[in-house]
Amino acid sequence: MQLGLKDFKRFEKQIVLKNVGVAGQKKIFNAKILIIGIGGLGCPLLTYLAASGVGTIGIADSDKVEISNLNRQTLFTTSDIGKYKVDQAKSCINRINNKIRIKIFKKRITTKNAKSIIKNFDIICDGTDNFETRYLVNDECKKMKKILISAAINKFDGHLFKFNFKKKTSCYRCFMPDKPSLETNCDTDGIFSPVAGILGSLQANEVLKTIIGLKNSLDNQMMIFDSIKINLRKIKLSFNPQCRNKC
Repeated sequence: MQLGLKDFKRFEKQIVLKNVGVAGQKKIFNAKILIIGIGGLGCPLLTYLAASGVGTIGIADSDKVEISNLNRQTLFTTSDIGKYKVDQAKSCINRINNKIRIKIFKKRITTKNAKSIIKNFDIICDGTDNFETRYLVNDECKKMKKILISAAINKFDGHLFKFNFKKKTSCYRCFMPDKPSLETNCDTDGIFSPVAGILGSLQANEVLKTIIGLKNSLDNQMMIFDSIKINLRKIKLSFNPQCRNKC
């Protein structure tokens, strides 16, 4: 994607930033980002990446829009119910910026397709709601030396991770070696809708910082957000010598 006059006008509020500039905006144009899960996290994440000018965005999700999604999945309306999320999200984003290349994967990430889907993207964003997929995405990104930016939400809280597997780093299994006996997600526990917007936006923030190479990233750290106390805190993640990924 070239930076023409219209593009310059469109993104001038970013370009004027000292840490972005024309060089940073070109990096954003040339970035290839994969979003796994286009739900409460994926909707704001996709919106801000598209609005910022990310040139190539992949979205992977096998679900159709349900009425219970509409309180937090802001790309969808009642007219989208029963339609595939990836199709409706692509249509919505094309109205925001039709120069963006949107690649859709109307399928659930599995051991059979994870490598072929992930391999062509620079940064992988996990916004899924189950541990099985989180572990799978973590393991594949580790093998392929990708950058993984992962977020999760529950009730009034959320957390955000970044694992740069191009370097020696801990991984999701270091933090949580075993799948909890009880699966928790929005369906079982509920979710305060603004939390999805906040964490999805923070995820987009971390993606864009990574693209343009800003320091003070979340490498090897977890950010925890408490919406009741309006509190953000960061926790350093340690290597687990028993990790099956042998970090």
